[in-house]
Amino acid sequence: MRLVALSDIADMLGGVSRTRATEITNRPTFPAPIDTVASGKVRVWDRAAVNAWIRRYRPNQPRGADDDER
Repeated sequence: MRLVALSDIADMLGGVSRTRATEITNRPTFPAPIDTVASGKVRVWDRAAVNAWIRRYRPNQPRGADDDER
């Protein structure tokens, strides 16, 4: 399992701001974080789950070379 943090998700969403990425990750449809680290300040997600969400809810989002979990 590969993990991603908020800044990674912002990049995966086409380079949106961290504020916008936070808004998106707080949506009820967005995958729940796998864990919270750094004294509860940093959430991390499963990259494959985030990619699946992007494919479903943002189908016109350009996809990067390493979108899928390896």
